[in-house]
Amino acid sequence: MSSAPAVDPPELDDTRSAIAGDGVGERLRALRVSRGMSARDLAGRLGISPSAVSQIERGVMQPSVSRLIAITDALDVPLTSVFDPSGAPSPATPTSFGLRRAEHDAAIELDDGVLFRRISPVATPGVDYFESTYPPGATAHADAGLFRHEGYEVGTVISGELTVDFDDERVVLRAGDAISYPCSRPHRLHNTSDEPAVARWLIVHGAH
Repeated sequence: MSSAPAVDPPELDDTRSAIAGDGVGERLRALRVSRGMSARDLAGRLGISPSAVSQIERGVMQPSVSRLIAITDALDVPLTSVFDPSGAPSPATPTSFGLRRAEHDAAIELDDGVLFRRISPVATPGVDYFESTYPPGATAHADAGLFRHEGYEVGTVISGELTVDFDDERVVLRAGDAISYPCSRPHRLHNTSDEPAVARWLIVHGAH
């Protein structure tokens, strides 16, 4: 058995905050093709034009958080599968353990400058675990209305202030606050403060 050094080379440190936003569209296209779905079929499921799907896949337009979730739901793939830069579907649950080194960690940048960073080391069936950073004024949903998706969501704010709008009330979350709700309940996340809001989220699929 070969042994790896306990300390990674210092030159790798610069890659830890890398932004992989340019590959989101390419990855979504690869996932769509792997599911045997045409761009027109995906557009129909999303209620948008095939041209809009093409613009997202070509990187001309970055999807909003809600659009990204809608796409992965329509493709029936984990949200965190878009973090994998390879063209192949994410691997199945490892029989031993999953590991991702910090130097291989990268965030994806979405519409409004929202950053998503996967926390789970590898794709875990039925669970998405990730961190989001919302710049001041950023929102998860490009439209003024609310949105819903599949699963059950649990979130904890790490820093800043994040507002969650429901159909009948508004909840303001600050550092240390936690919230949970069925994703089928109409909602919208946005940052109405003057500093970035960082939160960690667990979406459990198949739960209501």
